Amino acid sequence: MVEAQLPSLGANQVCVAIKAVSLNYRDLLVSQNTYFSQIPQGLVPCSDGAGEVVAVGRDVSEFEIGDRVATLFFPNWQGGSADAKAVSGALGAEMGGVLTERFVSDANGLIKLPDGLSYAEAATLPCAALTAWNSLFEVGDLKPGQTVVLQGTGGVSIFALQFAKAAGARVIITSSDDEKLKRAKTLGADHGINYRTRPDWAAEVLQLTAGKGADVVVEVGGPGTLEQSLMSLRVGGRIAYVGVLTGLAAQANPVMLIPKAASIHGIFVGSRAMFMSMLDAIVAHNIRPVIDCEFAFDDAASALAHMKSGRHFGKILIRMDA
Repeated sequence: MVEAQLPSLGANQVCVAIKAVSLNYRDLLVSQNTYFSQIPQGLVPCSDGAGEVVAVGRDVSEFEIGDRVATLFFPNWQGGSADAKAVSGALGAEMGGVLTERFVSDANGLIKLPDGLSYAEAATLPCAALTAWNSLFEVGDLKPGQTVVLQGTGGVSIFALQFAKAAGARVIITSSDDEKLKRAKTLGADHGINYRTRPDWAAEVLQLTAGKGADVVVEVGGPGTLEQSLMSLRVGGRIAYVGVLTGLAAQANPVMLIPKAASIHGIFVGSRAMFMSMLDAIVAHNIRPVIDCEFAFDDAASALAHMKSGRHFGKILIRMDA
């Protein structure tokens, strides 16, 4: 813990009293300095926060004191396709993050919240939920009646489960924990596969789809699970490549892309425009984010340890007022 002086508020900036922060696996990598890029010493971590606007710069017109807002993972990615500028300045790695009582942001780095979402729920959305949305609908082009395969029961996969079922898709989810698979089925998962007892889980996906394979796979494991993902796809299927839970150093053989005529798309969260579409869907379908547990602000290290343990189901939350 450190005490810091708030910077002077720029003309286009907003000061937010952060109420809640949620963790992503990326935050664990940042805390260990094992992320893609070198992390500056003393950087404030975490990209996902929600809070109340307490001050606005003189040229800010879209926000007022008292507005309820969430942060954007990429403040520069407002819409359209990603480019180098859009995916620069990510919170919690390239720029200071939100694990702080007061957060100063350019106005374009925030988004207003619908009334039905609490601060705790809203804090889970900027990275995991938007990554799931982009994977399924922006890149995955998922349609009602199609089949999606999800890996594990962390934040991205549980959001993807909720979004996919709201869209009328069939969901097959994997986990090493039978109890977590049971919980996933209570959220609507159609089939669960324990990848510990069935390491060749792609064969079961093919069996469950009458040999056709899945339309979309949300790949959160990385190189260690990519080959199974490829084998589980239908011809012409799509892999949304999201995570690196199996590590950054492992290698995978992508040769199955050829006979499957499949595609792999790297997913790096999403834009403000995607976030707005996602919020509309969350409200329309009354989707409630799944929160595994909550920690106090001064116990953030325990929250990261819980993330590292892999015991969580859904999102891990840090409450600033706990």
